Amino acid sequence: MQSKPALMLLGIVVLAFAWSVVGLVGKMRETVKNKTIVEDKIAELQQTKEKLSADIEKLKTEKGVEESIREKFGWVKEGEGVIVVVEDNSPNQTGQEPESSGGFFSWLKNLLK
Repeated sequence: MQSKPALMLLGIVVLAFAWSVVGLVGKMRETVKNKTIVEDKIAELQQTKEKLSADIEKLKTEKGVEESIREKFGWVKEGEGVIVVVEDNSPNQTGQEPESSGGFFSWLKNLLK
């Protein structure tokens, strides 16, 4: 056992085991990272499931169905009014662009006019 070839063979076997352990540590880290990703995804899916279950329960009631139809299709009951808000994107009546009110240079330009 104390011969050089036996010690070299034993050293090679120890190095092979050490290399395997290093590879396993890397795989273990990757597995822990993947486990965290999967746990986060599971939590997200459970929240989605709870929301969908609540929506299903809401749609089992007449009021919930009515609310869903109003929200999706914009329907109103007879006698109700609808208010539509429209932004005015047209230029002002003089046909000029409105002056920007920002910064020191704009203030100075307005002062020198």
